[in-house]
Order: sequence, then structure tokens, then C-alpha cells
Amino acid sequence: MLGEVLPAALALTVGFTVTLLLIPQVSGFMRRHGILGVDVHKPERPLIPEMCGVALVLGVTASSIFIGILRSDYLLKVVAFTASTLIVAVVGALDRLMKLGPRLKPLLTAFGAIPILILAAYNPHPSLPFIGGVRLTIIYPLLIPVAVAVTANAVNMLDVYNGSMSGTCTVAVLSVIICMFINGSVEAAGLAAGLLGGLLSFHIYNRYPARIFAGDVGSLYVGAAIGVLAIFGRVEVAAVTALMPHIMNAFYGLAAVGRLYERREISARPVVVLPDGRLDASSDRRAPVTLARMILAGGPLKEYEVTARMVTLSAVSAGLAVATQLLISWC
Repeated sequence: MLGEVLPAALALTVGFTVTLLLIPQVSGFMRRHGILGVDVHKPERPLIPEMCGVALVLGVTASSIFIGILRSDYLLKVVAFTASTLIVAVVGALDRLMKLGPRLKPLLTAFGAIPILILAAYNPHPSLPFIGGVRLTIIYPLLIPVAVAVTANAVNMLDVYNGSMSGTCTVAVLSVIICMFINGSVEAAGLAAGLLGGLLSFHIYNRYPARIFAGDVGSLYVGAAIGVLAIFGRVEVAAVTALMPHIMNAFYGLAAVGRLYERREISARPVVVLPDGRLDASSDRRAPVTLARMILAGGPLKEYEVTARMVTLSAVSAGLAVATQLLISWC
């Protein structure tokens, strides 16, 4: 048992430590070079260093490389995970610099699946509740690019409030790791632990009041990493359950607007900032429906209260994910 848990514990430590050490350096670099984002949910609209997700990317990548050195039998998945997620991180960086657009960005994130497909780092026999293992030899590889793009962009769309992405994804990844151990997917759990460590460090700086923003490079990376790890760990259904708040937020937004869109394209914001700093749901019918807008339907809240409710929803989804994986293991 110790031999199974130790790599994950070490990966978590490396991911946490490297990310924590890099954040001040990366945020300082971004501020000096004017790579800043407006914190639109505060009356004073402060400028916050953006693209600081680079620190998270480097920290998790360092953790993955460490795992590959520690356990040579993990090497295939380490290479596939690192290559796939770095491709998506580059897409996020390009979006910040070039404004890729709402159609091109999801398409490019799907290219993160290429290393997984080339290295055949997947098992086309997922397990489903009440059914057990199913054979999807032809269909499964076709679904991998979709899975990477969906998880990457769903997480990206919830990265709007201080700590919302880092807080909800920390809870989701923790539940996914538990599901991996239930499933006996020790290799994937080790890689996921590095991601968990990086998210814990990042949340320290990203929580309310945020001192850094992840930017697309960070949020797309985290979402893609969760999707890739779910494939490696054969916990696809549990991961979808854990990410349900992110998927709901993306679905309602897309359904309301009727097309793929970027936040910067929406003139009617779903949430308005009141003079006292609280957030309230917009009454503008043109505004897209989002998870935050639904949370605020009951009345105005502070930004950190909105994030706390998102994290609570993620915790509920995480519990359901673990229950789902237990159900699958009994089938």
C-alpha cells in the first residue's frame, strides 16, 4: 500500500512546492511586462497579473517529470500527459496574445489529444454504472479529442471569479484521485497528485482577494489535465460527475447565447457589481445564463461568497463522483 501512495505523496509535494516558488517570479514578470487583467468584479477594478497559470503549468510539469524519473514504468503516461497538456497550455498562451476566437480555440485544444493517440496511452474499454466494461475500440479514440476540448473549455469558462477555478478544480481533482485509487489506477493517481499540489499552491494566491489570475494558459491547462487523467485512470464517468458545475455553467451559457462565444464578446454581463462591492444577477435578458447568475438569483452576495457556493457545489459533485466510482467497481 505504501508503495502505491508514496509516489502520489511525493508528486503532490513537488507540484505544490515548485508552483509556490514560481508564482512570485511569474507574477512579477507579468506585472513588469504589462500582462495584466482587470478584476471586473470589484468597484475599483484593480489590475492583476495575468497568465500566472504559467507557474502552475511548470510546477505540475516538474512533478510529472519527477514521477517519470522515480518510476520508469510510469514513463509512457508521463510523456503523453506532459505533451498533451503543454499543447493546450500553448493554445491558452496564444489566445491571450492573438485572440483565437470562440471556434478556433476549442478546435486547437482538441489537438492536445494527439500524443495520447500516437502513444496509445488509453484503454478503449471504459466502465459504466450498472453495465460494467464496454468495448469501444473504434469510437473511443474519436472521443478523446472531444473530451480534452470539452474539459479544457468548461474549466476555462468558470475561471471568472477570485478562486473559482482553483477552488472548484482542487475539490474535483481530489475526488478524481480517490476514484483512481478505488479503480487501482496508481499511475494516473500519481500524476493527478502533482496537479492537486499545484492547484493548492495556486489557490493561495488566486483566492479572494486575488493577487494573480491564471489566464487561459492556466485554466485551459487544468481542464485538459483533468480530462487526460480521467482517460489514463479509466474514471471517465466519475470525472464528468466531478466537473458537473463546470459543465452546467458552460452548457447554460452556450444554450442562452446560442453559439460558441468569448466573454469579451458579451456586452450584457450576467453579473453586475453593486456600489457596496456585492455582486447581483443581471436583469438584462441579453445576458447569458451562468452558474454565478443562478447562484445570485436569490439575492446579492460578496464575490467570495459566490465562489464558496461554487466550491460547495463542486464538493457535492465530488462526493457523487466517488459514489459513482464505487458503484462501477461493484458492477
